[in-house]
Amino acid sequence: MTAKNNNRFLKVELREAFFITLYQKAFSPVARYVARMGGSLEEAQDIFQDTLVIYYEKVTSTQAEIIINEKAYLVGIAKKIWLQRYRASCKNEPLNDFDTAVVPDEQLATDKILYYLETAGKKCMELLKAYYYDRLPVANVATLFDYSSVHTATVAKYKCLEKVRETVKQNSLNYADFIE
Repeated sequence: MTAKNNNRFLKVELREAFFITLYQKAFSPVARYVARMGGSLEEAQDIFQDTLVIYYEKVTSTQAEIIINEKAYLVGIAKKIWLQRYRASCKNEPLNDFDTAVVPDEQLATDKILYYLETAGKKCMELLKAYYYDRLPVANVATLFDYSSVHTATVAKYKCLEKVRETVKQNSLNYADFIE
């Protein structure tokens, strides 16, 4: 084997090791995300393959950026690719083409929804109301609830939503349970 062939062989091995390492770091979170969003394992593999190609092109480009967290970067690329594909596959039809007389049969069971929101506590209920019902800007919510910053208010909202999600999860509920 000549030195040139040996060098080429070494580059191929290094590239393989590089991709295997990336796969081990980031495929599981990508597959979980795609599954949560209704995708299959094959779709996750396809998304991840495209992600690796984009990442490799980025790393080997002449204007390569410094990427501190490869895993987070790869997962971010994969999420973006999945969302692009998901949006492209959805057929958005205007609502005015549908007969609205059919909709009332599937009204949300507001009492059930309110019950699960109340399980998070009074303060959470008020906070979520300010965000979603009153549609107050985050800065106003932070001031209204005496939070030290906008970030603190956002974290509080997230924790309230997690309390509700956990209660719903513990009761093994799904969307159909909230339709009358």
